[in-house]
Amino acid sequence: MDHKILIIGVGNNTRGDDGLGWAFIERIRQECPFDIEYRYQLQVEDAELISHYERVIFVDATRENITDGISFKLLQPEKNFSITTHRLDPSAILWICCDLYDHCPEAFLLAIQGVRWDLGKPMSERAKKNLEHGIVFFKKLIQEYNHEEDQTRIQMIE
Repeated sequence: MDHKILIIGVGNNTRGDDGLGWAFIERIRQECPFDIEYRYQLQVEDAELISHYERVIFVDATRENITDGISFKLLQPEKNFSITTHRLDPSAILWICCDLYDHCPEAFLLAIQGVRWDLGKPMSERAKKNLEHGIVFFKKLIQEYNHEEDQTRIQMIE
C-alpha cells in the first residue's frame, strides 16, 4: 500500500455509459495522490484488496436519476449477496472485508448517472456532462484531503 486511500473505478468502457467509472479514473489518474484500480465488476477477492486501506472510494455508473448527475455517499457493510452472485455491490465487498479481515475501511460510493448502456456505443453527452461534475467534486475532495494532511503534519511538528 503506497497510500491510505484507494479509488476503484468500476465499469465496462465498451458499454456506453457503463464506462463512467473507468473514464473517471482516466481523467484523475495524473493528479490523484491515491492508489487506483480498475474493475469490470467487483468480486469477492476485492475484499482482500480493500483490507489494506483506511479509506476506499468506489466510482461507478448508475441508472438512478440523480440531482446534478452525481451522488457521493458513505457506505455501510451489508450482507446483500448470494453464493451464485457474479457481481457484488460495494457494500457487500465492505461487509466481506470487515468479516474476513477484521478491518472495515471507511468506504464511499461516487455514483455518476448514465443513460446509454448498449454494447459498442459511445458514452452519451449527458454522461460526459455528469462525469465533469464528478471530476469537479473529486478535485474539491482532494483539496480537502491535502489540507487535512497539512494540518496533521503541522500538529506533529508542534
